[in-house]
Amino acid sequence: MTLTLDCNGRPLVLGRPCVMGVLNITPDSFSDGGTYLSVDAALGRAQRMWEEGADIIDIGAESTRPGAPAVTQEEELRRLLPVLEAVAAEVPLPISIDTSKAAVMRAAWSLGAGLMNDVTALRTDPLALETIAGLGIPVCLMHMRGTPQNMQENTRYRDVVAEVKDFLFERVAQCVAAGIPRHHLLVDPGFGFAKDLQANRTLLRHLDDLASLEAPLLVGLSRKRMIGELSGVESASERVAGSVAAALWAVSRGASIVRVHDVAETVQALRVWRGLA
Repeated sequence: MTLTLDCNGRPLVLGRPCVMGVLNITPDSFSDGGTYLSVDAALGRAQRMWEEGADIIDIGAESTRPGAPAVTQEEELRRLLPVLEAVAAEVPLPISIDTSKAAVMRAAWSLGAGLMNDVTALRTDPLALETIAGLGIPVCLMHMRGTPQNMQENTRYRDVVAEVKDFLFERVAQCVAAGIPRHHLLVDPGFGFAKDLQANRTLLRHLDDLASLEAPLLVGLSRKRMIGELSGVESASERVAGSVAAALWAVSRGASIVRVHDVAETVQALRVWRGLA
């Protein structure tokens, strides 16, 4: 049976691999920081991704790249709300918000956001669990050790697949116990978050092992350091082909959603992949 997520009145149908377009409205994101800081620039980017075939837009107002400094709740809201209001009014796609703060989640929901994408898996804000349960919208839970500020200090694993799976099982159980419906939960293994190349490769090769979590799998590989390490391409903006290859690998191993910067290229590749399946 095809799962349809109700994202604050905007449906996201997971009957085929979906493309989540990245909209970073931060000055310091690793790939496109500083590019979409104005409302007009951000709205234009969202509209282009819609036209290119994105299924959902993911807006982030706080960078989570390795070593990124934390921002205050007030600053995150200042960056996010004007952009979100404009995008929600002009782009009819579901909107995801990349945040870990309960107050940001509530404010974003009130302006039309319908999915929360939390790299801390609802662990850092003590109000996050009850906030998501009360809003009644889907949430994506990601695996990460530590915080973006220190996560790359702890990248060694005895069994990365087992550890990620156990962590996500525990977080899913905590969410269900807090009143979040099971069918509102997505999981993300967290490529590049507290993981070196070896851990990332192992996790990607065994991605289908996470099917036992019985939750839609969201994967973000786009332009990341591992793509550069595998391809030999140093510039993040030039890792498009490698990112598309990784996205196709991920969907072939069970990913329901791929989070990407390069929407048109990924959509085209997925259409060919489905046509050949």
